[in-house]
Amino acid sequence: MMLLRVIVSPQEIRRVTLQDIPPSVDELCTVLRNTLGLRGNFILQFEDPDFGNELCNLTDIKDLPTERATLKVLFVLSEPLSDSTLDTASLGSQSTASPSPSSSSTASPGPPSSADPTEWPEPFVIPHFSHDVEYQLRVANNAYASDGAVIVVSKSVKSEILDRLADCITKITPYPTRDNIESVAKALVVKHPCLREPGSGQGWYCWKFSLVFKMGNYRQRMMAAGCPEVLVNKRKRGKGNGKPLKKSKKGEIHYLPQPPEGQTAVKAEKDRETMALEVQKKDPDLQVLDELMTATFAERRQEIISDEPLISLVKDRWPALFSERQLIAEFRRIVTKDLLESFLGGLDAFMPSLLQLYKAAAASGRRLVLSSVLDCLQKEDTNQNQRTAALLGLPCYFSEDSSSVIRMCNAHGETLDMIMSGMEVGLLIGHEGPLQDAFPLEVFNVAVVAEEKIILHDIRDVPTGFAMLLGTIYCLNLEYPQNMRYSFEFLQKVIMNIKPDQCSARVHGLRNKLLRYRL
Repeated sequence: MMLLRVIVSPQEIRRVTLQDIPPSVDELCTVLRNTLGLRGNFILQFEDPDFGNELCNLTDIKDLPTERATLKVLFVLSEPLSDSTLDTASLGSQSTASPSPSSSSTASPGPPSSADPTEWPEPFVIPHFSHDVEYQLRVANNAYASDGAVIVVSKSVKSEILDRLADCITKITPYPTRDNIESVAKALVVKHPCLREPGSGQGWYCWKFSLVFKMGNYRQRMMAAGCPEVLVNKRKRGKGNGKPLKKSKKGEIHYLPQPPEGQTAVKAEKDRETMALEVQKKDPDLQVLDELMTATFAERRQEIISDEPLISLVKDRWPALFSERQLIAEFRRIVTKDLLESFLGGLDAFMPSLLQLYKAAAASGRRLVLSSVLDCLQKEDTNQNQRTAALLGLPCYFSEDSSSVIRMCNAHGETLDMIMSGMEVGLLIGHEGPLQDAFPLEVFNVAVVAEEKIILHDIRDVPTGFAMLLGTIYCLNLEYPQNMRYSFEFLQKVIMNIKPDQCSARVHGLRNKLLRYRL
């Protein structure tokens, strides 16, 4: 037996127990790929006790310490390993089988895709160009080092550089942000200073704009080749109102993946039918459902994003998706984060500062509704109620109307149809007896509602219900409710730390206040 401490990223450190030591490094990589759900190419490093536990590349399994060892996973671009292609940007684990944080060593493989997108590398690694272009750049870099002379870039050289950069960018995402493009342009002139623009303050502005246009042309070529992630955005010619762009807007990493090799439409449909029959059993095999949900991930995303079906139709075709276990697994496939662990962990980190901020706002009289939320904690100040108060106070703080998204339900009161009327997507909180406070201190059931129908129920508490609601929005590709868009943006970008660098002014302001409270 061997115990491994595997560092996937600074935020993702996993404990793995192996019954037998694999005979080779390649087989160890395969075991870790399957156990932790790792995707893409990577190499392993280990802490070498002969060098004071400094990291060394693992090339021979015999070098690995016996019984216990610490490994670090370094992801690389899908090219031959070299100094210029090594990508040390770590990914979160993409395991999907087990939704609970404690079952990290039983995860199944991540999302099946022939072109796995990754998180944006920082810094961006400039690839090698063709031999003749590399030679010209090497000569020009030497000249720049001696007398500061920059190269006059010919049309063919510039085209080669832009094409190669666009190809590398597309392997990560076909829709890079402005900051992504800037990081590529900066990295280009850092590696090849002879390409600096003499009339530009930073030396890379024109490269940035050239890359923007090149990426547009490159997406056209990908569209012609049939790449689904850009093909879904094709607008019909001759019509003024084209379809809205269907691309990652909430930090999805696997937004519209391609099916894995060998997965045909016929096989995917057969897997879906098998899964639908398995769900109907009194005691379905959860492991079988996990494997089938992973195998059909690409087809399911294609249906949900491209066809935009009603949620009732999605539930008819993919009934296994509508459970806590599978919502958590699907969210991990899409975002590569553990839904519950990330949500509750982020909430607990900011909860004390949020409650302090609510008290200050309530005391000043600017947010009177917050007083009733905080009064509930005077009656029963448990950790669960503090979490609930922090979440329910968000729309109050942002002056948002949450009545169409969050509703309370008396077990012996109005009928569910009346209560859910007008709820496009939201949370139903069930309680016993009349509600005399801002939120019930005793909750007997929490349910997620979509299209005025309950799609997930028997959730144990309100914080978990919020996490499941956020997971539902991601898994069904829904927009955030307009009445609570700032609250959901805060949950995504601050609590979950998903795409945190692009906040609206209101969310950015709240985050800054919270950080000051934490100091």
